[in-house]
This record gives sequence, C-alpha cells and structure tokens, in this order.
Amino acid sequence: MSTHTHAAPGVRGLQDRLWAAVTDRDEHAAASVVFAALDDGTDAETVLLDVIAPVQARVGTEWAANRIGVAQEHAASAIAERVVAALAHHPAVRTTPRLGRVTVACVDQEWHVLPARLLAEVLTLRGWQVDFLGAQVPTPHLIGHLHDHGADVVALSSSIPTRLPTAHAAITACQAVGVPVLAGGAAFGPDGRHARRLGADAWEPDARSAARRIADGIPVPVPVPAAGRQQIDDLPHLGDQEYTLVVRSRPQLVREVLAQLEGRFPAAAAYTEQQREHTAQDIAHIVDHLGVALYMDDDELFTGFLEWTAGILEARRVPAVSLRPVLDVLGAELKDFPRSTRLLGQARTVLDAFLATAGHNLGASDDRTSLSALHPGS
Repeated sequence: MSTHTHAAPGVRGLQDRLWAAVTDRDEHAAASVVFAALDDGTDAETVLLDVIAPVQARVGTEWAANRIGVAQEHAASAIAERVVAALAHHPAVRTTPRLGRVTVACVDQEWHVLPARLLAEVLTLRGWQVDFLGAQVPTPHLIGHLHDHGADVVALSSSIPTRLPTAHAAITACQAVGVPVLAGGAAFGPDGRHARRLGADAWEPDARSAARRIADGIPVPVPVPAAGRQQIDDLPHLGDQEYTLVVRSRPQLVREVLAQLEGRFPAAAAYTEQQREHTAQDIAHIVDHLGVALYMDDDELFTGFLEWTAGILEARRVPAVSLRPVLDVLGAELKDFPRSTRLLGQARTVLDAFLATAGHNLGASDDRTSLSALHPGS
C-alpha cells in the first residue's frame, strides 16, 4: 500500500538515517533509528507509514534502476521486516485490543508481505484484535482460520498482478462464509479497479485509509456458497476459454519461444546454460502476465508490464529489443486467439514506442543477459 509522497523535515531525516542503515545491512542501527524516533515522541504509526514504508519503497526503486542488486534488496527488505517486528514489541506502542477482529493475509503465492504487515500493525495500534497470517496463505487455510476464529473483515493483500486469479478465489471463498473482504496492494491497480472487478467489498490505497474504512464498517455480504458462484459470473469474457487455454499451454509456449529465439535474436546463441534458464523463467513470466490480462480482460496489465520490463532490461544494459522475438513467437503460436492477438499487437506497439523514445542498447550487458531478473523476487 502506498505512503505519503512528501515528508516533513524531521521525518525525512529519519528516512535518510534508516536508508543508510538498511543499505549498510546494519539491523541494529536500523532498529536504533526507529527506537530513537519513538523515544523522541514520534508516534508509532508515523514511524511505520512515513519512515519505514517509504524507505522500503525506495529499495524497490533503486533495484529497478540497477543501483542496488538483488541480494542487497533482499537484505534491506529482511531488515525492514525485522525492524517492524521489533517496533511492535516496544513498550511505547502496546495497545489493549478494544475493537473487533480483523484477519490480515497475503494471497497464496504472494511473498511481498511488508504492506500487509504494516496494515496489521496500524490496526493493532488503533485497538483492533488482529490475526496476521503472513505471506502466501492458501485459500483453504484462510477459510479454515475464519471458521475456527471468525473475523469482522479480511484484509487481503497482493502486490503481484499475476496473483489476481488466486485473489479472486480467496475473495469469493471469504464472502461465501459471510466475511467481507477489503483488498489492498499494487496488484489491484492504483484506483482499485481490479478489486472491484473481482467483487471485493472494499478497496483502499494505503494502510491509513484502510484502517479508517474498517472502522467505518464494511457491510457483511450475504453468504453465497462458493460452489454457487463461478469465475464467469464476475468475468463473463472467460467464456471464450482463452485464459484457460493459454495458461494450460504455458510450458509449450515457453519451449517454442526458446526454440526460435536464436534464429530471431542471434545473441541468444552465445547464452550459457544459466542464461538460458533465466530466459526460460522470464518468458514464463511474460506468459503469466498475458494470462492475467486475459483473465481480467485488461490490456494495460500486459502492455504496462512489457513497458516496465523494457525499462528494467535497459537499466541493466540489456537490449529491450530482445523482447520483440518473444512477442512475435507468441503471436504466431496464439494466432487463433483473438484477445491474445490483440494484446500481443498492442504490446509490440508499446515496445516500439519505448525503443524509439529511449533508444535500445545493443552494447555490453551484465552477466545475466537478455530477459532476466524481471523483479527482485524472481
């Protein structure tokens, strides 16, 4: 979930000191920055949302610009999570629960846990009884928890758009047992349009607004057995079966792109085995984004991803033009699928515009070459 874009001078100083600590991989220094802020009278919610969250966002930005590596990104993220945990046990922030119960969880296969953790801590500070289930919560386990412990609302977090079909299943399952769902995280779109499309009861862009929305009350949905509500009820376009067929064909599509890559992009002939493995993973990632764009019938989910990927590649001195043969082969393989053909055509247009504006780099590349490291979690 997002945070404020402008910070007061005192808060900005705390951000700078925390940034120095996490990039130096100094967990104790990072904790000291946070504890000193609390001791000086900065409230815990400000520390969480206006200091820790912006620093973590900066970590992602610096990784995308290739100014820090994947290992450094992982180390900084781990320190941020441990500092949040330490803050939660600081005597100055202990709050006795006096409100209802909220379950906070990430959808299955979603490992970006910090946004959900920040919301859980804010809700705890405001007096809610919070069950924080963490990252990658399988939907059956989430529903089992609701049966065992109950909840006034489930706050469901996802940062990765390819998890939207899984989020859809989780939303439907929670509502089937009569628990409303508040969705949050980058996966649901900056305006929450994907959350609404999937039938979530509410969406908010950040932890503060989510906490306010929960306090205002979210109407309890009329329970409808999950078996009685199908994906196609919310998303009628799934009737064309393109999403299902493309997802099922993912292994074959990846193999076909790899088989044709050398002929269409000669530099691929010199790839090491490791580079080929990375490339196969990244082609699969592209197919995954094509699949979720088909699932949601939202072109920008695919074209936006391709444009972002082109920028990531160029920042690593990898020619973004290497994306063209992937799109071309996928287009040939999926020529009988109208929505896929449209998406791939629009992606080629977006890529051509990017290359014309940025100028593609055909020079030296790093040791991972071509399509690789499309996100720090890969």
